[in-house]
Formats: sequence, C-alpha cells, structure tokens
Amino acid sequence: MSRTLHAVVLPPGPLLARRLEAALDGSGPAVCPLPPDLPEPALRSIIDALAPAAVETTAGVTARDSGVATDAAVLIATSGSTGHPKIVELSAKALRRSAEATLARVGAAPGDRWLCCLPTNHIAGIQVLTRSIVAGTTPDIHEHFDAATAMASGVQHISVVPTQLRRMLDHDLSVFSSILLGGAATPPDLLAAARAAGARILTTYGMSETCGGCVYDGVPLDGVSAAVGDDGRIRLAGPVLFSGYRLQPDLTAAAFDGDWFVTGDLGVMEDGVLRVRGRADDVINTGGEKVVAGEVEQVLRAHPAVEDVVVVGRPDPEWGEAVTAVVVGSVTLDELRDHVRAALPAHAAPRAVELVPEIPLLASGKPDRVRLRRSV
Repeated sequence: MSRTLHAVVLPPGPLLARRLEAALDGSGPAVCPLPPDLPEPALRSIIDALAPAAVETTAGVTARDSGVATDAAVLIATSGSTGHPKIVELSAKALRRSAEATLARVGAAPGDRWLCCLPTNHIAGIQVLTRSIVAGTTPDIHEHFDAATAMASGVQHISVVPTQLRRMLDHDLSVFSSILLGGAATPPDLLAAARAAGARILTTYGMSETCGGCVYDGVPLDGVSAAVGDDGRIRLAGPVLFSGYRLQPDLTAAAFDGDWFVTGDLGVMEDGVLRVRGRADDVINTGGEKVVAGEVEQVLRAHPAVEDVVVVGRPDPEWGEAVTAVVVGSVTLDELRDHVRAALPAHAAPRAVELVPEIPLLASGKPDRVRLRRSV
C-alpha cells in the first residue's frame, strides 16, 4: 500500500506519539521522525534524500512538490550529518511484531506503562512509544533524561543506554519491572552494580533494520532467528526485519542473503546464545594482524581501574594502525597491555592509551568512533 510520507520534525511528546499511532494504524501518513535541533544543512540533506510529501514542525505542515510515496509506516534515518543518508523503511506489521515480542519477553502486565527517555528520531525511542501503543497505555515521555525524575515516574518499564543506567545507580532500581539496556557495550561492573541495586536488566542487541532490539540476553525474541555466517557476520531473520532502504534498491539487495539480513557485526553462537564480538568495520589491521576492537574492549572493561573504554585503530607509520584504548579511569599502558595479553593474543594489546574524563557519545548513546579515531 503506497502512502504519503511526512518528515516529522517534532520534539518528543504527545503530538509525535499521535502521529506515530496514526502511521501504525493507517489513518495518517507514514512518518520519519527527525530531531528539531539538527543543523540546517544536515536536516536539508536528510529531507532531500527522504523525498517526503510534506515537512511537519511545531509551526505547521509545509507541502513539497517532490514527494515520493512509500509502502512503509515509519522511516528511520540512520545517518546524514555527512554524505548520503541511509533511511530504513519499517512496516507497521514489523514494528507491532517487535513490540508484541518484547512485551511478552519482559512479562509486561495489562496496564504496564513505559518511560521514553531516548531520542524519538532513533528506533529505540520509537519502539518505546510503539510498545505503549500496542499495550494500550500512555507512555511517559521525557525530552531530557534525569535520573531522579525517571525514578519517580511510577512506570513499570524503561529502556536506557549504559550512560543513563550509571546515573541511576544511587536509586532503588527494583521499582522497574524491567530495564532494557542497549545502544552500546556495557561494562561488567555497571551490570553488577545495577543488579545489586535491584535492577531486572535485559541486555538488547538490534538495530534500526530489525525494529530495534531483537535479541535479548543473547536469545532471539519469539519469531526471530539469529545465526553467524562463514564470514563471521551476524545474520538475522524474522517478521521484525525492515522492508528496505528508502530509494536505494541496490543497497537493499546487498543487505540480504535470501531471507537473512546480513549485519555489519561479528559474532559467535555459544550453545544457542549469541555473543557479539564487535563491528566488522571496527576490525583493526595492525602489523598484518587483525584485531576485533569489541573483543579488546570486553577484556579491558574487566580491569578494575577502567571505568569505561573504547578501542579504536589510529594511523601509525610502523604498524599501519595502532590499537588505541581511550579510557575513563586511572591506568597505565603497561597495565592495560598485561591485562589484555592474559586473555588475547599479544598483537591485540593496546600500543597507546588516551585517558579522558568521559567517552564522547552520539545522540543515540553510542560512542562517537569517528571522533575517537582522530583523538578526543
């Protein structure tokens, strides 16, 4: 069913939630939520690639002559600050199936409410709203995250990124029936501290192309299949998959192998449980050896002096790329190298360390790896 598409440049709130509900039930146009604070050049780039029939802001609706219809209900722009944006098309059926499977996995009871404190132009925020719509409840939408306000909200379920969870540690986390945690790798000490504070945490893995999290604690949601191909990449299948990339059929075709969506992540299956090793494009080629940055990060997070860490490859005249640990904490390079060599091959040990007060993040809560590769 071809539908009119609107770019919805609205802050998180009831109006955006109503537009999403109309998109899901078909009574309104398809929507692509975009952040109101996006710089004008980046916004213009996304809108040009999106080709909507209209742009909606708090000031009203502006029609465009270049609109192209869509078969999707919701579209998510996954990039666009530089270069050509990639826009994921999601059907109402896929979004609802994802929401239903999540509600079942967390054991949501009738009337349970969700708190939305994630950006609603990202799939994680949109899915909090979709779960509320499917459950027939009203979401508690916070435009900006505040730990004390979140704790006092009275909702049963919340979805957060690790940085937000760390800010909640001083509170009794048992007030939530479930806390979905995703967006970035989680330090083991953070998980342990949160669970000691009473949290029932489910770690999630997924992306815009899978309607958000589709593997919880390493186990796929009902109806979802996960596998690892011969190339080491994680493959996902099931009713939560996206329909394609907006107006980019070649890119869509390249993303699929039959019914499988081939992700950009490396993983292994261990007794039916998926373990994510890291991004395939974050593999560091150092001195002719390949190092998976995510695996080094996992090891370093277990070091008692490391509060947070991201591992990147930085250009090096001798090694091609130098394994570099950007660390929040107080630790020496020799200590990090010894720690890594106890668990991984010697070539995986960092050759440089940069100590920072905090890891720079994107709006989605993920580390800003482009910036980190240059130096903070």
